Amino acid sequence: MDFSTNNVAVKMIAILGTMMAILGGLITLQTPNEQKKGDIKSTYLPSKEIQPSKYAYEMFALYYTPLWIACFGAIVVGQLYEDFTATTYNLVCGGLALPLVLQPILFSSAGFDSPDQNRPLMERYATKANIWLAVYSFIGNYWYTHYFYSVLKAEYTMPATRLNSVPIAMFFATHFYFSTYHVFSNAMLRKVVTTFVPGLLRRLLFCSVVLVFSYFTAFMETLTISSFPYYSFEDRDMAYTVGSAFYGIYFIVSFPAFYYFDQDIDKDGGKKITLWDTIVSSCGYGMMILTLLDFVRLNLGIPLIVGEL
Repeated sequence: MDFSTNNVAVKMIAILGTMMAILGGLITLQTPNEQKKGDIKSTYLPSKEIQPSKYAYEMFALYYTPLWIACFGAIVVGQLYEDFTATTYNLVCGGLALPLVLQPILFSSAGFDSPDQNRPLMERYATKANIWLAVYSFIGNYWYTHYFYSVLKAEYTMPATRLNSVPIAMFFATHFYFSTYHVFSNAMLRKVVTTFVPGLLRRLLFCSVVLVFSYFTAFMETLTISSFPYYSFEDRDMAYTVGSAFYGIYFIVSFPAFYYFDQDIDKDGGKKITLWDTIVSSCGYGMMILTLLDFVRLNLGIPLIVGEL
């Protein structure tokens, strides 16, 4: 996971340092909320009393995150992937996605007394959250990956069964990666919303947190996967700096979208979100991301190649 040159390390330190300084400055301009009885206190997690469904889902994902990271870490550090076949990749990545996918079906309480346990399967928050992320992950792999192939000259070279020239194992892996990313982004955005007084300054901080965490998430994934030799870039230094901004476009749209998704699930008389609403929501945001990616590609004058060459 070493930077290939000292130059790119300096660039990344400068970029991330500048971003953190801007966030720090914006935080100092905020006015803290005056907590009143019944208000949600300043918190990273959903209120267990007011948002128990989201609380249970996010806690389950948080507890599961170290497990899948440990499994991936062992595979990469131990170079176990050298003995993997296409089937092995599918089984490993599919197996690591299963606990999240099966949680609303087999463990509806999520271990945190979720109200989902008293709802039909298709009305459970965890079901809808999983479907929202699964649709998004499918769109991302099926379509967005080709922008990485075309713009960043990325390439998967491990043994793989493929759909539209993308390893199927990546469709599975994206689900648990994105589940973790979006729970962390929810935590940061919730902290902003529950800590500071509403207004222009808070909206500016909210948007800035989205931008910074999107770039940081994209960069950290690129950095941590750099030890895996079968996912490569023509210019890895550019992948760290410019590529992180390109990948971050995904999250600029999806982080706030997922934060606000089905926010009335635990409110009496609140807006009811159906599975169809969930799918349409994810597809709509997915199209926004695709359009933004293509705007960048067009600006760079790079042809898009989709499917087999």
